[in-house]
Amino acid sequence: MAANPMYQFNVYRIGPEIKIGEIDLSFTNASLFMVISSLAILIIFNLGAQKKNIIPDKIQLLSELGYTFVSKMISDTAGSKAKPYFSFIFSLFMFVLFCNMFGMIPYSFTVTSHIIVTFVLAAFIFIGVTIIGFIKHGFGYLKLFVPSGVPAVLLPLIVVIEIISYLSRPISLSVRLFANMMAGHTMMKVFGGFVVSLGIVGGWLPLSFSVALTGLEILVAFLQAYVFAILTCIYLNDALNLHH
Repeated sequence: MAANPMYQFNVYRIGPEIKIGEIDLSFTNASLFMVISSLAILIIFNLGAQKKNIIPDKIQLLSELGYTFVSKMISDTAGSKAKPYFSFIFSLFMFVLFCNMFGMIPYSFTVTSHIIVTFVLAAFIFIGVTIIGFIKHGFGYLKLFVPSGVPAVLLPLIVVIEIISYLSRPISLSVRLFANMMAGHTMMKVFGGFVVSLGIVGGWLPLSFSVALTGLEILVAFLQAYVFAILTCIYLNDALNLHH
């Protein structure tokens, strides 16, 4: 069963079953790696924030680079008005990044390879950004669906397209992350299975592909966290500045 490349995505219960009515609240392997990722973020960045060395060590350097990277991303994408939301964007980026990276460890679990996890994150972002937009602009936020300079004859069609595009944001945001992580890990498992089945003599080619694919997947893990965060910044920019 372990040779099945899809087996790595199975969610299973850890500990006793916990149910409230028909809702299963049991602690699972997915829950475990979300907790591990969250604790790793808290530990690393708390330790990094406590250190104030002129020449930073690795933990302090990682903390400062992470802070600077996210801060610049927000400034470049959403402007100064988005600074109050730095903590949320930073937490979101780091959570997705650490979940992706922990998923690269053999025999671990990739939380972001499950659509339910990525969709809940994307839906939370979508609802939050929409609320912010209406708080900032009231019903004027609906101007987002009416691009300027569009001929009146095309306006009804364009408005419908803009609304569909807006409502599809949580779907595209969640599917992009989930699909990339699942596809990459499936390919790694498939090539790993070829290495085992072909042995030392015939397995050198799939082994070389596995090594290259692992390096590529580490890059993809970072890029997908970055894309997830920067698209959140773009959506936030629309809500704050009402560009249309």
